[in-house]
Amino acid sequence: MAEVIEEQQEAPAQVVVVKKSHAGLWIGILSIALVVVTAAAGFYYLQQLRASQDTENNQDNLKIIELDKELNGLREQLAGVQSQIANVNAEMTGKDNHFNQTLAEFSKLHEERLATARKELENSILLVQRQLGKTRGDWLLADAEYLLTVANQRLQLVGDVNTTRQALEAADQRLRESGDAAVFKVREQIAKELSLLNSAIVPDIVGLYAQIQRLQDSVENLAVFLPHAGKALEKPEAPNNDLSEHGHEILQQVAKQLEGYVVLRHTDQPVNAVLTPEEAHFIKQQLKVRLEMIQIALVQQNDALFSSSIADAKQWLKKNFSENQQTDAFAAELDKLAGVQIRSQYPDVSASLKLLKDISKLRIETDKAVFNNSPAPAEAATAGQ
Repeated sequence: MAEVIEEQQEAPAQVVVVKKSHAGLWIGILSIALVVVTAAAGFYYLQQLRASQDTENNQDNLKIIELDKELNGLREQLAGVQSQIANVNAEMTGKDNHFNQTLAEFSKLHEERLATARKELENSILLVQRQLGKTRGDWLLADAEYLLTVANQRLQLVGDVNTTRQALEAADQRLRESGDAAVFKVREQIAKELSLLNSAIVPDIVGLYAQIQRLQDSVENLAVFLPHAGKALEKPEAPNNDLSEHGHEILQQVAKQLEGYVVLRHTDQPVNAVLTPEEAHFIKQQLKVRLEMIQIALVQQNDALFSSSIADAKQWLKKNFSENQQTDAFAAELDKLAGVQIRSQYPDVSASLKLLKDISKLRIETDKAVFNNSPAPAEAATAGQ
């Protein structure tokens, strides 16, 4: 083309008709296509690069998210560990406080016990010092006071009159041996109490117990009211009608023939049932149990229980046993027991003990009496001169 232009410039007058070639067009088209392909490839590469960058960024974000999750999990674990540490610290603090409180309470209790022991030791030392300073007369007075205390306890708690009498006599002997003039009123009161004690009526507990035991042994000989198998035959009562001697003989023969099969008995009590041997034995055992209750009341010296148990036994006897000579004798023995007062009104023997405890007051009164009576002989001697 440059050559054509040059030829045109050299010969402008000449008109040359040049035939256009299609090669350039195809080259242009190819160039454009190549540019478009290149641009498309560049755009595709750019998109792939962006996509890979986005993928990498997403992966980085996922990794960051996972790291955040792991970090949050570690933070939660750390918070749990801190909470456990706080709980352990609180528990240790509570245990320390409890231990300190327990230690303080134990220390306080130990101090209180130590103070009590120290006080008791001081009292014991004072008591020993006082005991060491006592004379033989003081020891005899203390012994007499102990004997009077025993006498009151044995009489009021146990009702032991014999032991009470011996204790009073022993206390009077101790007071006599002391040689103290102030105990005269105490000895006088002991004499009064011994006189009252000798007049007291003491029931024979051992004899009454043996009597009740004998009644228990005789229960098996009593006849149960209701009929039962294996019951011992009863002798018929003496007839009080107008039968002739011949009629009596006939009845006796009939009774002998029916002996062991039929028991004839006259009674005013209604018969409601036939007992078994076990039931009859149970009725007798119940009566024995009531007699044992009487024995218990006798040993305990409980008048109320003694009377109620006797009444219960009499009621059971009347309700379940036949009215015959043995039953009447048994009831008479129970009536005799009901009239016994097992715990009598014992006299009061505590006045002598009260006087002996106030021995200091008695000594002062004795000294005053001696002091008031001593000027009288001196005045009588002066008047005689």
